[in-house]
Formats: sequence, C-alpha cells, structure tokens
Amino acid sequence: MMSSYLRRSTAACALVASALAPAFLPTSALAATVADAQDAAAQDGAAADDQDRLNDIVVTATRRDSNLQSTPIAVSAVDSRLIRQASPRDLGDLAAFVPNFSANTITNFNAASFAMRGVGQTSIIVYFEPPVAVLVDDFVVPSVQTQLLDVFDVSQVEVLRGPQGTLFGKNTTGGAVTVRTKRPELGVVGVDGRVEVGSFGTQRYQSALNVPLGDTLALRFVGGLEKSNGFYRNGACYGPVTGFVPNKFNGRSGCLDGNSAGGKDVANFRAKLLWEPNDRIQLLAQYEWLRDRSQTVPSVNENSLYTGSNPFLTNLVGAIRPNPNSSDPLDNAAVTYRQDGLIRMADGQRISVDGFYLNGDIDFDFGRLTSVTGWRKQRSRIPNSYAGAAPIAADGQPLSFFDATRDDNRNTFQQELRFATNFNGPFDAVVGAFYQRETVDFCVAQILGFLDLTSGPLPFGNWNDTPYILCNAQKSRSRAVFAEGTYKITPELTLTLGSRYTWENKEWFGRQQVFIPALRGGFDPSIRINEALDASVFKFPAGVVQVDDRARRATWRASLGWQATPDLFAYATYSRGFKSGGFNDQIGGFAAFGSDLNAFRAAARATRPETADSFEAGIKTELLDRRLRFNLTGFYVKYKDLQKQLNVPLVVNGQPNQVTIFVNAASATVKGIEGEATARLFKGFTLRGVLGFQDSGYDSYTAPTAGYNLATAPLDRAPRWQWTIDGTYETPITANYKFVANASAAHTSRNLNTQAIDDPLGNTFLNARTLVNASLTIAQADDQYYLRVLGRNLTDQRYRIASQNVAGLWLNSNFGAPRYYGLELGVRFRGP
Repeated sequence: MMSSYLRRSTAACALVASALAPAFLPTSALAATVADAQDAAAQDGAAADDQDRLNDIVVTATRRDSNLQSTPIAVSAVDSRLIRQASPRDLGDLAAFVPNFSANTITNFNAASFAMRGVGQTSIIVYFEPPVAVLVDDFVVPSVQTQLLDVFDVSQVEVLRGPQGTLFGKNTTGGAVTVRTKRPELGVVGVDGRVEVGSFGTQRYQSALNVPLGDTLALRFVGGLEKSNGFYRNGACYGPVTGFVPNKFNGRSGCLDGNSAGGKDVANFRAKLLWEPNDRIQLLAQYEWLRDRSQTVPSVNENSLYTGSNPFLTNLVGAIRPNPNSSDPLDNAAVTYRQDGLIRMADGQRISVDGFYLNGDIDFDFGRLTSVTGWRKQRSRIPNSYAGAAPIAADGQPLSFFDATRDDNRNTFQQELRFATNFNGPFDAVVGAFYQRETVDFCVAQILGFLDLTSGPLPFGNWNDTPYILCNAQKSRSRAVFAEGTYKITPELTLTLGSRYTWENKEWFGRQQVFIPALRGGFDPSIRINEALDASVFKFPAGVVQVDDRARRATWRASLGWQATPDLFAYATYSRGFKSGGFNDQIGGFAAFGSDLNAFRAAARATRPETADSFEAGIKTELLDRRLRFNLTGFYVKYKDLQKQLNVPLVVNGQPNQVTIFVNAASATVKGIEGEATARLFKGFTLRGVLGFQDSGYDSYTAPTAGYNLATAPLDRAPRWQWTIDGTYETPITANYKFVANASAAHTSRNLNTQAIDDPLGNTFLNARTLVNASLTIAQADDQYYLRVLGRNLTDQRYRIASQNVAGLWLNSNFGAPRYYGLELGVRFRGP
C-alpha cells in the first residue's frame, strides 16, 4: 500500500516538475572548504554529463557540509561552472537563478538592493542594516555600496531564503547570500584569465594565479579591472520656467551636452595564502583591495509621471522638455558635474576598501573548530545630482535642484568561533559565538538650489552656491552565542533545534544640518573645510546630541526532516529572525534636535528591531534515474515592526521642504511557493528553471501625516511572479573542441520600489520585464581555452531598476542596461 502510494507521489512530482518548466539547480558537487574538491567536483560533473545523470551538490547552509537534497531549509546553490557559463556582470546577475530573490540597485547609487520574500533594501541610509545579509568567506559585508561583488574567483554562491537567525545572526529576516571564493591549491601551478570587450566601451580584464610554496603552502593572486563609458547620455532638455522667483531661471532653455554618462572604473585585487601543515589544520589569510572610481550615477527626472497636486512639482514639470533627438529615457539623464561647494562630482564616486581576513579550521576526531577573523576599512565619497535634473540658471550656471555628496568612513571588525561535532552517532551539533565592532563616521554636503526658485537669497549668497553640512556617527557592538543540534529519531526521521541570543549596543552622535560658518555654534565665516567629513561630529561637537540604544533578542529554528525514499526528502521548518534597530542618517531640516517639531525629535531616535516568523515546508526529489531534480517549497512569513524610511512633505517659512524619518510603521504577511529543477533531457542538453510566487500585503501601516491608508499599497520590492528558463546544449565538434550554446529568459513582475505617504499617485514602480540572454562558445574539450560571443537584454527592453519620489519635490529613476553584445576570451591552465 505504502509503496504504491510512493510510486504515485513520485509520478505526481514528475508531472509538477514538467509543468513548472524545470527549474534551476546547479549540477556540480563542491566541497566548501577543500580546494582539491573543486577539481574533483568538476571531474565528477563531467562524468555525470557522460552518464546523463545529475551529480550531488554539497552546501554549507547548516555550517557543515551536507547534501543539498537532504538539507531541511530552502537553499539554492550556484557553482563556478554555472558562473563561467552565465558570465554575470556581478553578484546581482545570479539572482535570476534563485526563486523569489531579486537584485537591483538603490536609486542614484551602484549599491545593492537585494530583496527576498517580501523584504528588501531600497534606501542608502548608512545605518540601515539590510534584511538580506551578504557573507564572503563567512565575513559579513556590512555596506550595500560594495555588495555587488565581482564573482570571477568565486567557487560557489549559496542563497538561503527565509530567516536565518540561528546560525547566521541578525539582519537575515529575508535570507542570506553566502559567497565562497576559490582557495589556493597545494602543489598546483594554475592560471585563470578572462578578457571581455563589448558595447558602451566595456573592457573587463580578470586573472588568477596559483603558486605552490613547498608542500604545505600555496599563494593565489586574483585581480580584476573593469572600464566602460556608460550607457546613459547626459542629454536632458529644459525650457523656460515661469511661476517662480524672477531672474532665477526664466528664459533659459536648451539641452545638456549629450555625452556618455555612468561609466565604470573599478579595480579589485585579492591575495590569499593557504597553510596546511597536516591533514587536520588549514589556515587561510587574505588581503582584499578595491578601488572604485566610476562616474557619478546618472538618473532620469520623471516628474511628468507624477499626477499629484504639489504646486512646486507641477510648475517644474513645465520646464522639463523631451529631447528632440530621442525619447529614450537613457538619452535624457542629467548630472551637473559641479566641482564646487565640497561636491567633486566630476571626479565621480570614490570608494576604497582594504580588508584583512584569517579563516582557520582544526579537525579533531570528534569535530571541527572554525575561526573567522576579519577587519575591513571602507571609505566612500559618493556625489550625485539626486533629482535627475541639471537645468541652467539665469546666470548661466548649472542649477542644482539637489546636488549632494554622501561621504563616510566605516571600520568593521568581526570574530566568530564555532565548533561542529562529528560524533558518528544519532546526534550532532554546531555551537559558537560571534562578535562584531563597527564605527561609522558620516557627513553629507548638500546644495539645494531649487529653493532659489521659491525665495530670495541667503544672507551670504544664493542657495545654489551655498553648501550646508549634516553629520552623524555611530559606534556599535554586537555579540551573540548560538547552538543548533540535530538528532536522528530514526534512520529516516531527523529533528533539528537551534537558538541564538544576541546582545547589541549602539551609540549614535548627530547634528542637524548647518551652514559651514555655524559649525562652532555661532557664526564664524573664517571656517574652511575641504571635504564634507572635515565637519565630522567628532571635530565640531557644537549642537551634537548622543543617543544610546540597546537590544537583546533571541532567535530560533526547528526543523523536521523525513527521508521518505532514497529519492524523496520532505521537511518542515519554523524559524524566527530579527533585523537590528537603527538610526536615520539624514532628516533634511535645519531645526536643532530637541526642538518642538515632533518629526525632528523623532529623527534622533532608534527604531525597534523588526522580526520575522517563518513557516516553511518542502520536498526535494531526484527522478528518472537522477536525470531530473525537482525541489518545491511553500512558505508563510509574518513580519512585525517593519522599519520604514518615510519622506514627509513640509512647508517651512512658506517654502516646500521635506523631512526624512525612520520608523517602525508596519506589519505584513507574505506567503508563496518556490520551485526549482534541473533536467538532463538528452545527451549534452541541460534545462534549468526557476519559479517564484509571492502573495504579500500589509496587515497594518501607520505613519505621521499619512494622506491615505498606507496598508492598501503593495509591499515594496515584492514582485508577485518571477521565473527563469535556462537551457544549455554542449556537443563535440572535433576530438579536441566543443561547441556550447546557452539561452535564458528571466521574468520579474511589476513591483513597488518606494511609497509616498501623502498621495498614492506618488508611488514609484519598477517595470515588469523579461530579459533574454544568450551565448555561443567554442572551447577546448578540457576548457583550457574558450572564445564566447554573448548578448544580454537581446530584446532591448527599457525598464526601471530604481525609482523614488522625494515628498512630491521630484521623481527620478535609474534604468537597466540596454542591449549588450560582448566578446569573451578565456584561458585556464593547471599543472604540477
């Protein structure tokens, strides 16, 4: 009876898998910590190809090596083989291979906007900790500005969906992305290289060199350089403006120069030293170096899309004219490129990272001790024309609606110790402790030239010529202990229970925005500063307030796994995660903290942590003699105390303005399904696919001065549908060469990016899109050399990847890259 039921269940799973258009899972086994296993995995994968069977996938989602098909959580793995085939531009491109995971950028920045299961990051606030954590070799990358990693030297990426509060800690209410870079190999001389040239003047050079040093040491040097001209044009056009202060803007019209904008200029380097004195000890030391000198990110002013009643924006819409030569939004971007007022926009963004990391493993007869130590320094200078507009004022100078530079210095130290037992019995556990210390010093210099259109000049000059400074800083410490145990009730039935307790302390120092002569509290025109951070709260303490915050939170997970048959695994999991409370970095007003304005007082308060309770059930199967792998997950998540950044419109002294507040405003429910499969349909052909569905909505949403029921809006960054179909066909063309063709289509539904609180007509959305990519490769049979022609966005779609409405003052957007063609040459050599 039971065997008959299982046969019917297996057949039903096969039918469901076919209906889903078989979804993606990578096909190479990979041990996460042993470099030699990478090549063994590739050889096993080749053998599996010959047999038309799928090989095992090894993941470390439970902080120990385990088979993906018997790991009781929703995790997707992308290995180095698929990364080479897909030729992604960065980590964000891999999101297409993971259900209910989307990757865009934050408006006006090359910063990661990752979202998963209804929660994501849409703000650049430096103290806003994203709900999707990114870890590189177990070190938490704290800044979204550097999370869009180059994946050239990556061996495997694992995406864990849903709260991961037990083993991965706070700030994982959406999930976690863990990146494993390639380790040095003992006794092997190796060279990996890749050169790509393509549209928009793109040039990418990437290389890795592996050098053995005796029998126990090995070095690996990895470097990359990317340059491009950018796919935007600085070509926005403007007509005469009426209805504002005379002689400020009236009568001026024309278009910007139309030159290319938004080009990349990024260099990165890693040096790795591996020491293995015996088969029980491994020590890996790394140095990370990154210098990003890309051009300022342009954006497109889209005020004409806003149909609200703000009179300022309504008048301004009349000034923005279509480009007579092109209606393409990519040709209508705008950057002022000012080099005064502390804003060195022509220099582009300047981001520097230096990191030192030490990972150690010691094996005992009864388990493994792991240590992760890291120190990372990041320096960011990021100027921008935030309104996506750069008209010419009456005096012939660029008019800065809102030009600013966001500058910060961030120092992060992390230490984690954990022990994974290996008792060779029914019970095993992972126990550990975590410590992180971080200091952030932040200042923004701003020029709000649009106020010249509504009022007279300041006592010391026009608004358009006078920068003002807002600064704050934060010192934080986070400590945690955790434990998770697994017990085999029977050989087929496994129970996992885990918990984590976190102690967190934060000290925030803030000063409201002031003009430079007022930095000492009075009026001293002799004060001179060279960059925004020269006005740090630690250098000019006048008007600075200090606010302390602390949090104590427990998180947990319970899973039940059932190996019903050798090819069918089922599981159910309940987990709780939390995202740390935090402070705002910019409120946008001159009223000092402690004034009578409630909105200004609220800006100096920390939010409470937000929490997620997740219920998840799934099956993982391998069918048709391991030629079809099909995994299906259903989930239900309740979020409480969701942290929201809100732009609140104000009128100050008769002038339009806004304040930005950061509050716990909402609770929400998200439920959905996630399907993944891989099928070897016939020799040489692999079909992968992904299906993600989310049904999300607010349970409640309240905010000061809300102009409508905010809970009626959709959750931001929660597309209802996502799917990807990816097919690869490989065939020999001679005894020594092969031909590989790959094509994919990836769809994401329309989704909200930012929500206006005064008028639902001000909400901004990202377009639905289906992106088609393809590549043709000729390679040696052993992949020692290859030549690839690739194309992205072959249907040349225009689609928003970021968009924001700033309190009805302006609405600006960023767009995805248009059609791209590239030529890639790669080489790989390994020898004794």
